[in-house]
Amino acid sequence: MFPCELPDFQVIAHVRSPYAQRIDAPHQPTVTAGTESGRAEIATIEFIDGFPQAAFRDLQGFDRIWLIFLFHRSEGWKPEVRPPRGGGKRSVLATRSPHRPNALGLSAVKLLAVEPNALTVQGIDLLDGTPILDIKPYVPYSDAFADSSAGWIDALDAVQGRHSAPGPRKPRR
Repeated sequence: MFPCELPDFQVIAHVRSPYAQRIDAPHQPTVTAGTESGRAEIATIEFIDGFPQAAFRDLQGFDRIWLIFLFHRSEGWKPEVRPPRGGGKRSVLATRSPHRPNALGLSAVKLLAVEPNALTVQGIDLLDGTPILDIKPYVPYSDAFADSSAGWIDALDAVQGRHSAPGPRKPRR
């Protein structure tokens, strides 16, 4: 019906993060309560061998960047998921669940340093080894919409308070 050739994606980098397991990582980069350290952790984005520095050198001077990544440990998806903040099942596309039709993720992190073969970032919510497909600069005038509504999340915020997302869950036994 809509003929389209999908491009071949290539991994350009991997995350070196203190989070080895999903239960260790925060649900969102800015929600660190419940993690072992309770703070926004520092991580490294290591580019693959041979990736040209010319492709990322001009990121210097940006406060934040977007990481477009693969949820490489996702095991399929369902049309509805149960978000960690509660409130019953929600449509997967109205959540940030890692269990998505295409297992793609987006995360905004603070850029601390641009190095010859890596970026140092803070506020990571990704697991060690996460494949990075692309990086884009965060541009405040076009990426921030402070007055936007957030659907069902606004209703939870009214009851639980803003930023009340839980920290990582303990392993199920």
